[in-house]
Amino acid sequence: MPETPTQVPYPLNILVVDDEVNIRKTLSYCLEGEGHTVVAISNPADARAEAARRSFDMAFVDLRLGTESGLNLIPELLAASPWMKIVVITAYATIDTAVQSMKSGSIDYLPKPFTPIQVTHITRKIAELRRLEENIAGLKDTLGRTNPEIDLGSHAPEMQRAIHLAQQVASTDATVLFRGESGTGKGVLVRAIHAWSPRAQKPFGTVSCPSLSAELLESELFGHVKGAFTSAIRDNPGRIAMCEGGTLFLDEIGDLPIPIQPKLLRFLQDREYERVGEQITRRADIRLLTATNVDLDAAVKNGKFREDLLYRLNVITIEIPPLRRRVEDIVPLAERMLAFFTRAYAKKVLGFTPEAQESLRRYHWPGNVRELRNVIERCAILNTKEWIGPELLPGSMTLTAADPAPGAMVTLEKLEELHIRRVLAGTKHLEEAAEVLGIDAATLWRRRKKYGI
Repeated sequence: MPETPTQVPYPLNILVVDDEVNIRKTLSYCLEGEGHTVVAISNPADARAEAARRSFDMAFVDLRLGTESGLNLIPELLAASPWMKIVVITAYATIDTAVQSMKSGSIDYLPKPFTPIQVTHITRKIAELRRLEENIAGLKDTLGRTNPEIDLGSHAPEMQRAIHLAQQVASTDATVLFRGESGTGKGVLVRAIHAWSPRAQKPFGTVSCPSLSAELLESELFGHVKGAFTSAIRDNPGRIAMCEGGTLFLDEIGDLPIPIQPKLLRFLQDREYERVGEQITRRADIRLLTATNVDLDAAVKNGKFREDLLYRLNVITIEIPPLRRRVEDIVPLAERMLAFFTRAYAKKVLGFTPEAQESLRRYHWPGNVRELRNVIERCAILNTKEWIGPELLPGSMTLTAADPAPGAMVTLEKLEELHIRRVLAGTKHLEEAAEVLGIDAATLWRRRKKYGI
């Protein structure tokens, strides 16, 4: 019995280049019936223009296109989309042309006349290959972060509301802005939205805005052509093109340089952009998710962030509460992290003692979930017993008679001193500690002098 086409789990964007109208119609009908998106072109010039405007996963290219050779078109298509898989089709099949097509960069070779079953078979193989490539890229990104698995279960009402809102918007293409302190887990929820969305089988990419200079960040986002600047030794398609059909996450969007902001605004409005050093206008279909730990409204007032860009980014806002407002989540999170690290370091640990759990709950956690992760990894490495006690926790977290909780019968000065000590222990530098405490650096200096810190 003939093979019955079914919906593929990884739909492709496919370019068909053939000067015969019947071939274009036949391939389009066959491929669209499989759930793919098809653009059919009759000549190399239009094919180059279409490849410059949008990204493709696959292309069927005729060997003879009027007076031109399809082999000459292959390197240009691959320069526009390096991940593209190209199949050469021809009515003049020979061993020499097959070898030439492979040397030019094609992945397969299909002689005419061909059947719909042959087209379906080769397309499904390439769809599976593209799916595996994206899975591998996602795994590399995950492994590079070396973070323990954190599920999205929460007992805290604020966090439950944030998760519920993320689930509601996941099925849409709305731009989402995550707000919250550094280390609260905004990136975890961003990845969850991608996984819950119809774009889950397409690429997911992350760009950290503070980690690159303005020039490099523009190239990372939009791409560049060879020779656009001194270190541009080869073409770079950019993250926007590489995430075609999927999701792009811009972390710490508040640090996006002013010169790049109008370009991102234009892309959000029109889905159009240009690579650095190139005049060709390109289009891309991606969903944009962003996060920030700074007050963007204040940044707008200070002239550091465009108001119109904020409106575009702020379609849906999800606030992620700090860990200190999720006290009921602290011990369950710590136990899941401990299970991860005990496996990673081949330790036999049963859990935390009641005293250690109480210390975890009462600590302020200025570094949020990220700080908790570091503390638990430290405990897993240093522990030599079945249970982790408070003696393995950092000194600023250990409960003693001198460490009263809020509401205890002690002076405000004592509580203030303890709080300042804990924040200083959990932050990287004095400026960060002052920001967490809500005071300026000079005031923090006076408090430290007062308490002998």
